[in-house]
Amino acid sequence: MCYSLVQPTPVRDAQLLAWNAALAQQLGFDALAPEVSCLQVLVGNAVAPGMRPYAARYGGHQFGNWAGQLGDGRAITLGELRLPDGSVRELQLKGAGQTPYSRFADGRAVLRSSLREYLCSEAMHALGVPTTRALSLLGTGEGVVRDMFYDGRPESEPGAIVCRVAPSFVRFGNFEIHAALQEHDPLRRLLEWVIRHHFPQFAPGAADVADSRRYADWFREVCERTAVMVAHWMRVGFVHGVMNTDNMSVLGLTIDYGPYGWLEGYEPGWTPNTTDASGRRYCYGNQPQIALWNLARLASALMPLVEDKAALQDGLEHYRATFAAQHQRLFAAKLGLPSLDRPEDEALLADLLRLLQVAETDMTLFFRALGNLDGRAAVALASYSPDALDAQQAAQWDAWFARYAQRAAEEGEAPEVRRERMNAHNPIYVPRNYLAQQAIDAATQGDLDPLHALLRVLERPYTEQAGCEAFAAKRPEWARHKPGCSALSCSS
Repeated sequence: MCYSLVQPTPVRDAQLLAWNAALAQQLGFDALAPEVSCLQVLVGNAVAPGMRPYAARYGGHQFGNWAGQLGDGRAITLGELRLPDGSVRELQLKGAGQTPYSRFADGRAVLRSSLREYLCSEAMHALGVPTTRALSLLGTGEGVVRDMFYDGRPESEPGAIVCRVAPSFVRFGNFEIHAALQEHDPLRRLLEWVIRHHFPQFAPGAADVADSRRYADWFREVCERTAVMVAHWMRVGFVHGVMNTDNMSVLGLTIDYGPYGWLEGYEPGWTPNTTDASGRRYCYGNQPQIALWNLARLASALMPLVEDKAALQDGLEHYRATFAAQHQRLFAAKLGLPSLDRPEDEALLADLLRLLQVAETDMTLFFRALGNLDGRAAVALASYSPDALDAQQAAQWDAWFARYAQRAAEEGEAPEVRRERMNAHNPIYVPRNYLAQQAIDAATQGDLDPLHALLRVLERPYTEQAGCEAFAAKRPEWARHKPGCSALSCSS
């Protein structure tokens, strides 16, 4: 009732496009290059001894509405690897063929979405954001037909498979499906399995804590991890794009990189998902509240197992408090301040974010420049229309920088020390949408150099790298409305 055993569908011509040597070494693979037999496993042409591939069954709320049973429609978990330190990592192929949950689809994935997932999951890891990882990206040598714009003009695109790695891919939706269908015994068994393998601090012990209390304490921990994850999203300007409950990890990891995007001009209402363009439910500024809404759906799924409903509400309140504290801490670090707990600090940050939006200022470049340049120079560097500032806006910026300089001076710290600390929290390189699209366009033509160059730069996002200025530039005007550079569909 939790999963179905399934075999990957073989492909015609496996082609290695990207290989994560560092992660492979951690997992015990050859750190230099995978063997041919390994490639065959990671593209779905072979199953190694001990593997029992399966697809998970789950449900979910999609765009606020209960969607019923969903499940891994194109993801197949090969099995678990136990690392030398005793921890476990699951290997999951995305795009490896049909499963019982494919819902009449082909179970495949196209190169553009697979490349984006590989790229972003590794970039997020380097940025310090809780995330799943990516081990390999392989072309299948086969075409996959997709209607990219949902406009009735499907085309054949190159197929690809990405191998995702995480301790577990269990989602909120895994619990929701059992609760919705009143499958209470599987619901309890699944929760006990997750606790035993991933949250042992809540396993039955000598303290003889009631099951209901243990489950509520587990939920509180999930709320905390989710709050930390979303606070990091906000810190780096990441927009998930499709925060359905089936795309939320109980481990507090970013999963399912679909129509995601990165803020360029700071705009809280921006969403990268064309499906969400009218409602903007999953826009950047809504992410903290949507995460809370999703956690409330998980709480509802746990209600058959938790007698004290107030304890579940306590978990939701813990999310609010944790997110507020984490958001304050992370943005204080971006500003080079030890905290934002003074009465005037809330207005200092709020006024800054308002000014960034009014002037269409690049979030990443502005915060990076703030530690290196004086006031107006930072705005000029990061603004998409530096000559469009009117006298009133210029005066507002000057007033804000005066307040900020005074606040920073009160800490009594040398500017160069503050600048070094700020640079450790403000990346200079992020996987901008247009950079990813350029790598996709080149890879589609058989040129992998742009992808590998971008991956190398993103391995050290906080360190300025010689000759890599093009990766730290504002979005060019040609990319403002270009498909893949500005917005994406769920088609993949």
